[in-house]
Amino acid sequence: MLIDATAVPADRGGVGRYVDSLVAALDADGARLAVVCQPRDTELYAGLAPHAEVVTAAESVATRTARLVWEQVQLPRLVRSLGADVLHSPHYTMPLAKQAASVVTIHDATFFTGAAMHSTVKAMFFRTWTRRSLAAAELCVVPSEATANELVQVAGADRGMLRVSPHGVDTATFHPPSPEEVAEVRALLDLGDAEFIAFLGALEPRKNVPALIRGFTEASAHRAEPPVLVLAGQPGWDGQVERALASVPRRLRVLRAGYLPLDLLSGFLGGAGIVAYPSFGEGFGLPVLEAMSCGGCVLTTDRLAIGEVGGDAVHYRGVGAGDIAAGLDELLDDPSQRAQLGAAAQRRAKEFSWATTAAQHREAYARAAARYRRR
Repeated sequence: MLIDATAVPADRGGVGRYVDSLVAALDADGARLAVVCQPRDTELYAGLAPHAEVVTAAESVATRTARLVWEQVQLPRLVRSLGADVLHSPHYTMPLAKQAASVVTIHDATFFTGAAMHSTVKAMFFRTWTRRSLAAAELCVVPSEATANELVQVAGADRGMLRVSPHGVDTATFHPPSPEEVAEVRALLDLGDAEFIAFLGALEPRKNVPALIRGFTEASAHRAEPPVLVLAGQPGWDGQVERALASVPRRLRVLRAGYLPLDLLSGFLGGAGIVAYPSFGEGFGLPVLEAMSCGGCVLTTDRLAIGEVGGDAVHYRGVGAGDIAAGLDELLDDPSQRAQLGAAAQRRAKEFSWATTAAQHREAYARAAARYRRR
């Protein structure tokens, strides 16, 4: 089988961590595997999958348009030259000229159900490709029952060609941090001894960061020693974030940490008093699971797939600023509840493993190959 990893960005967000972890787990599981990637990732995948054949794509695939052209023109030729029986395209799009069975990962259906939270061009592009992949692929992998149900309802998907395979969590990266790991993050962010509330994710409308900022302000304004809100992740395109930040009183502190390297995330998520993730909805919610694996006390919303991940080990509130403020207030005032939730979260996170995800993907590849042979 061949996995196309060329869509993975240099700064690994959720999709990048999915592809990297899946490749490593498939290789460890003994899969006969080839990976095509961007030149900057060749050594990375050679290390993650030492038994796999790693193919380096042209430098030009670094731009989005050129990568899409390469996917349609050059990738089918690569599939044929490698003799791959299955091509896994892990990010919505796939070659329309097929040389092998196609498996496509569709991460969520919010381009249909929450189009206003995406740019118009992006929403149109991914709606189009979701429909094309659902029609052309032998099988589509989705990370949650919620996503499968939405695709049936809004995109006309055949439920029989959807394979639900929840993500895992890399416990080597996401683990309860040592005091030294927390101290490193505190020093980097100049937090001193202040308690902090962590957010990890792109600052895009779906993540509901403006409401988090307003909720944080409401929950912290009356406190003699207010916590610090730290927003970590890619800048995104939510213009409301700046407006919300402009309304924060001077005595309160909100930090925009930007992208944090993977090796700092345990100290960040596990060292926070609360990890706040008030999303309008997720196809899975990998940051929630990663925070849980770090023993973090997570405040989030029971939207779409998040409840499948968090179970009863996280604290759910609504998406409004008042709801978020009430949740923060309750948790900030109750350290014992935070500790109980953190312990429960760590236990639940152990139910999600990339080894299980890899086994489920191998079953999907086998089913897809059988369907392709029958056509």
